[in-house]
Amino acid sequence: MNPYRQSTVVGLLACLLAPCAFAQFGSAPAELELIEIEKDVYVIHNELVPGNVTAVVTSDGVILVDDKFEIDYENIMRLLRTVTDQPVKYVINTHYHGDHSGGNAKLQSMEGAIAVASENARVRMVAGSQPGLPDITIEQRGHIYLGGKSAQIYWFGRGHTDGDVVVLFPDHRLLAAGDLFTVGTGLPQLVDYRGGGSAREWTRTLEKVLELDFDKVVPGHGAVADKRTLAEYRDRSARMTELVTEMNRQGKSRAEIETVLRNEFGFEDFHIQMSLDGLIEELR
Repeated sequence: MNPYRQSTVVGLLACLLAPCAFAQFGSAPAELELIEIEKDVYVIHNELVPGNVTAVVTSDGVILVDDKFEIDYENIMRLLRTVTDQPVKYVINTHYHGDHSGGNAKLQSMEGAIAVASENARVRMVAGSQPGLPDITIEQRGHIYLGGKSAQIYWFGRGHTDGDVVVLFPDHRLLAAGDLFTVGTGLPQLVDYRGGGSAREWTRTLEKVLELDFDKVVPGHGAVADKRTLAEYRDRSARMTELVTEMNRQGKSRAEIETVLRNEFGFEDFHIQMSLDGLIEELR
């Protein structure tokens, strides 16, 4: 592992495991780039951590999905201002982790934005004393209508956490998937058991997500992908679950299961520390 990536992984582990999960990552804002997906649709992207931001510009304001850490707020807004003068009206958090919700407080105070998340995510944020709590929560489904466009928000079940939502922009056939889906970032399927995640339910949740009508997918981390790639990720999720279940049935040791997860699914030290015992217990 190169030094940059190792320090990034260590920082992510600290962020996810610490009680104050909203803590800023690193000593400086991430280096961000604005990627145009199509007219009025952008992804604010960076290497590995923090997570992607999806921005949909309308005639009445901007809808964001996720907002990185608080320390990234100024750079996010600087990039947005290169393509629109519209204020951010809504920010939707795909889950409670600080690299996806850390900018809430500044967006609320500086932009007057309304923060939206699942009820489960808000409960986790309250428990972690995170700033920028969601103003509106959903149980299973919600809609935002702004400037002639819509954002459809769905909670389909547990996965990365117990509060993951996906956001569908039907006008653009685009899905923002949060950390239910990551692409090519050195982050294999990471179950946050402290946050109510579930490996077994993750696959079922993705099956429901795939019933939605979309073409492109913004992952929680990594490059924009397509629906086929998300289906392959679902299949990989199922294989991992089935393999650990079978190894449990065969009485394989923790060390043997760890070796398989490292070799076949790309797990590294912090994935093992965060998820291995939970995976073994859940999939017995």
